Amino acid sequence: MSQLTTLQWIEGGQDRSVNWHSENGIAPHKRIQIADDTLTADIAYRLACEGTAMLYKGDFQNARQLLQALVRRVDKPSKKSARADRVAKDKTKSPLDAFNLHRLAQSQRARILGMILVEVNADHTIPLRRAPDVSQACLEAYGPQKDSYVISLRELLGVISAHEWRKTGVQVLTRDDEEVRIHPHYGVFSPVRSEYINLILKAPLPAAIKQNSTAFDIGTGTGVLAVVLALRDIQRIIATDLSDRAIDCARDNVNSLSLGDQIEVHKTNLFPSGKAALIVCNPPWLPARPSSSLEHAVYDPESQMLRGFLGELNDHLLPGGEGWLILSDLAEHLGLRTREGLLHWIEQAGLKVITRIDTKPTHQKAFDKTDALYAARSQEVTSLWRLSSQT
Repeated sequence: MSQLTTLQWIEGGQDRSVNWHSENGIAPHKRIQIADDTLTADIAYRLACEGTAMLYKGDFQNARQLLQALVRRVDKPSKKSARADRVAKDKTKSPLDAFNLHRLAQSQRARILGMILVEVNADHTIPLRRAPDVSQACLEAYGPQKDSYVISLRELLGVISAHEWRKTGVQVLTRDDEEVRIHPHYGVFSPVRSEYINLILKAPLPAAIKQNSTAFDIGTGTGVLAVVLALRDIQRIIATDLSDRAIDCARDNVNSLSLGDQIEVHKTNLFPSGKAALIVCNPPWLPARPSSSLEHAVYDPESQMLRGFLGELNDHLLPGGEGWLILSDLAEHLGLRTREGLLHWIEQAGLKVITRIDTKPTHQKAFDKTDALYAARSQEVTSLWRLSSQT
């Protein structure tokens, strides 16, 4: 669990103080009201909008229903409301304005839905009626605890969902008529977008692999791309990441697939020492600031990781080696980055483009006309850029 702070409130005339945890880095709430099964959704919505958090002491299933009622109120406001009027006007905004307004709306939504709180015992059990057994899910997410803590119900439900993803895994490909599954951990981005995995599967390997069968996977996350490279018979792969959760997740996936002889997982910033015939990187696609640990897989402030990868790639390529950059052009359609800027960074790094392999996304948002960013998503292309040294 990350660094804890303290949440304070008055209950039954007594001062109480318990550890507070928020994956999104939200500070402890100042205004706390004890809530139970008598609290109506309308009053809860008003309290949440006013900035009062509700520490639930009733039935767990009723708390879930209350949260669902808040979701309906946030997502389907009255046509007369100012928010609905603003959404209607947003259709005339530029893609960049639409993106900024979308993120603002998502932030406000998360703030309101995060106002229902639950206390969790030190052994990760929940002292509420009809509460499910979430001890294993919370142990996986937060590790052992010495004291009880309070989190938002919304975050807790995310922990439970992540536990189910971890148990069932995500099918990424089949090998010899067997499914190959990756099991994401809490806080590690799930490889649900299969189009970029298919690009790695189909791209021709560089000739240098025949002389030196080595590869690096930069920012490995779940380890999915390192696994795909191993299944393409590359003999030695070093996968890197800075996140402890990602390192643990990647190692678990490598071991569960019995690929430890081929794949090493190192905690380091971008590149390990040495050189490789193939270096793969799937950096976050949007140059914006993440608001949670999970969003670090999507948002890359000022394109730091992308520019860092390009800037150091040349120094780590063997003669005849290639760097494979997997990148969506959604940022270009949103006005967050230009194609000219990307090409300039590539050239500035002493690299050249051998070729580019493109594919269209298959995720649902690309086809959802009600999505706030549909205009940009419908034009999105995911590319594998095959890069080599200019010399």
